[in-house]
Amino acid sequence: MFLIIFIILSLNKFMTRSFRKGPFIAYHLLQKIEEMNETGKKKSIKTWSRSSMIIPSMIGHTISVYNGKKHIPLFISDQIIGHKLGEFIPTRNFRSHIKSSDRRLKKK
Repeated sequence: MFLIIFIILSLNKFMTRSFRKGPFIAYHLLQKIEEMNETGKKKSIKTWSRSSMIIPSMIGHTISVYNGKKHIPLFISDQIIGHKLGEFIPTRNFRSHIKSSDRRLKKK
């Protein structure tokens, strides 16, 4: 466990959490991941915990993260270890800026 925490914190660019505390991972999410690793199943896991850190034992799993409206699936690969789940799921939709020609038509 200590080695996993050390690897995760060394991959993270900013030390935002104390090394003594370790990374935050929601207990229910960690429990489901460990259970699925033991049985060898790879089904999607729903979670509302956007602040949970991605750890090496999550690689290969699909986690559906809540964005405020619905759950969006996120496939965990080795390149995103050390990041938070919420970093990859946007909560706001950008509708793009209205073109100047469209503005003139809307005013009339």
